[in-house]
Amino acid sequence: MLLRYRFRVYPTAPQRVALARTFGCARVVYNDAVAARKHAHAEGLPYPTASDLSKVLITEAKRTPERSWLSEVSAAVLQQALADADRAYKNFFASLNGTRRGPRMGSPRFKRRTGAQSIRFTRNAKFAVLDSGRLRLPKIGELKVAWSRELPATPSSVTVSRTATNKYYASFVVAVEDGADMLEPLSDADAETGIDLGLKDFAVLRGGRTIDNPRFFRRSERKLRKAQREFSRKVTGSANKAKARAKVAKVHERIKDTRSDWVDKQIHRIVAENQGIYVEGLSVTGLSQGRAAKSVHDAAFGIFLSRLESKAARAGRTFVRVDRYFPSTRLCSDCGALTGPRGLEGLKVRIWACGCGATHDRDRNAELNIRREGKRLATLAAGLAER
Repeated sequence: MLLRYRFRVYPTAPQRVALARTFGCARVVYNDAVAARKHAHAEGLPYPTASDLSKVLITEAKRTPERSWLSEVSAAVLQQALADADRAYKNFFASLNGTRRGPRMGSPRFKRRTGAQSIRFTRNAKFAVLDSGRLRLPKIGELKVAWSRELPATPSSVTVSRTATNKYYASFVVAVEDGADMLEPLSDADAETGIDLGLKDFAVLRGGRTIDNPRFFRRSERKLRKAQREFSRKVTGSANKAKARAKVAKVHERIKDTRSDWVDKQIHRIVAENQGIYVEGLSVTGLSQGRAAKSVHDAAFGIFLSRLESKAARAGRTFVRVDRYFPSTRLCSDCGALTGPRGLEGLKVRIWACGCGATHDRDRNAELNIRREGKRLATLAAGLAER
């Protein structure tokens, strides 16, 4: 199993110059590869392979006056830039023919000088984590790393990135044994929960326990609006424009980091307290195209569900996604009749009464139904696996 560990790095001024040079060379090679393939498509020529592009865009280009500065950086970085371009085209073609899941992808675009930048070093590049705790990169030097924990094994690659706010990070890919993060099974038979996601409350868990919706974007929207207004008034290409762009990026970065940290903390608590976790399979893409699109994006349901599923699998917890068409809200948890609120008008109904005499809280009833259905599906899957 491959895991990624990300740490903040603090390069010196000369190292920042070397990193900027390496970022630029990798970006140029990537853009040259995209341009070569666009040209081949426009002219009706055969699709250039990665090996052909490597020979033309790296090996031969280094001998020309226009691209001689490519020799100043590690060749492994340039090869990885070509590999990234090749992978982007493969994903694009797979999306076109339907073999790649998810929304349809567009063709690869040129990378810009502004914004986030990244480069990747593999083992062939002979990067190393020194005994002193510094990260040694070829033709860059030894970078200071802010370690928050030890790496469980020797990394197979490291990606060094620079954010739009000029922060530097090193992301290590490490191979660990399956079950390395396995938690002890919980002995309590009732240590399981359904999760009903929503916008009023972010989630409703077993027993009516709720997780408040923090609305990180909404809380920072006024500050972001002000920063974007200042950015739009600056002269294009000026230094003030660049400073204003950095202010906008800083607001976005703070929202993203705060939301990500909050999601990880909620997931850690849920996985630690429950042996069985059952969630509703939301169509986040569909929800984000409606009237509540901004609130759906702010809630980050997709990030929450994907990270929760990954964390539950690594911890040895049972995780089940209930079908999105399962009527968890309309189904009476007492008699099983579909008498609950439905449609857009039904969204306003928080408490409803069934014909059997039961009165339900909308979210608590949905959580109970999700938990029962998820447990049924988990039992069914376990029975099929034993055959």
